[in-house]
Amino acid sequence: MAISKKHFALLLLLLAAYSTHLFAQANSKPITIGVTEGYYSKILNETRTINIYLPEGYNQTDTLKYPVIYIPDGGVDEDFIHLTGIIRFDTQSWVNRFPQSIVVGIKNINRRKDFTFPVANLDFLEKTGFKKEMFPAYGGSTNYIAFLQKELQPYIEKKYKASTNRTIIGESMAGLLLTEIALNHPTLFNTYIIVSPSLWWGDEALLHQPNALLQNKTHKPVNIYIGAPNRKEDEQMYQEAQGLYNMLKVDNRIRLFFDYLPDESHATALHQAVYNAFKMIYGK
Repeated sequence: MAISKKHFALLLLLLAAYSTHLFAQANSKPITIGVTEGYYSKILNETRTINIYLPEGYNQTDTLKYPVIYIPDGGVDEDFIHLTGIIRFDTQSWVNRFPQSIVVGIKNINRRKDFTFPVANLDFLEKTGFKKEMFPAYGGSTNYIAFLQKELQPYIEKKYKASTNRTIIGESMAGLLLTEIALNHPTLFNTYIIVSPSLWWGDEALLHQPNALLQNKTHKPVNIYIGAPNRKEDEQMYQEAQGLYNMLKVDNRIRLFFDYLPDESHATALHQAVYNAFKMIYGK
């Protein structure tokens, strides 16, 4: 049966579309931003997913070593990708805000357990709007900090071209964790980027207890950025962030930055805060 001109033209269009599809498939490849590893922690007694970004031009045989930026909320579906984008931008040669860096994101399993310190009871939650049943497990920060110090940092610095110049970024519960580390284990990191920290945990205990950072008169200089979103959303959280700043500003070995973000909420503050933090700490 003869094919009409109309059907022939349609057939040619279909063949052209199919050929284009095959060409696109043959010439496509995935976009890669890093690698994912499983790391078994003896301290935590579990395997943690670690996401790692290596700078452009990274070569394992080079003598150059890179600063490392750690993200406790570092899953691919958490903060790893968008924060790595900021870091990649800021380390481009035409921006050159700070040196090219390795990024280590730690995917969460139970952040409310890992990022909180032990407390006698959860009665303080009544004032925060949280319910006790939302914290079936809590108080695991001691183990988590030991995991960072004794396992993950040595592993990264042995396997990769990593220096001991370390930054850590965290918001909300992770901001609480960072505050605990900065106050009680200040030498673990050189720079702390603390955003909208949940300092209400333990009835604001971190703001009132003695700490190693201020008591140790010989600690090395550290950078601490504190970002606070719109105070109208949560006045208590703003006041706590301001209280942390006021507590730390008495020590001139701390390069301290307080950043009020009135256009951001607790949910949106992190991305803008991290961009601001790098700009404030390093300039251009």
